[in-house]
Amino acid sequence: MALFPVQGIFDDDFVVMLIPVDDADPMSVIAEKVAHHAAGRRVAPQSGPLQVRFHGHVLAETDTVADAGVAPLDVLQVGYR
Repeated sequence: MALFPVQGIFDDDFVVMLIPVDDADPMSVIAEKVAHHAAGRRVAPQSGPLQVRFHGHVLAETDTVADAGVAPLDVLQVGYR
């Protein structure tokens, strides 16, 4: 369990954010961390589930950054399904 920096951008937002995550966090937790800084602030919140995309592919909710091949400072896109 180590701190792992990723860049996150939420759908319809214009700000790319530096998000510290734990390397053992599943994508469901990472999605919530990114959404916390955008949904309800610059993007209208919705009630649907979140998903994480990396290089255009939707990642499984249980994947970690290592499972998905994410390197430090890679960009993860988060949005509602």
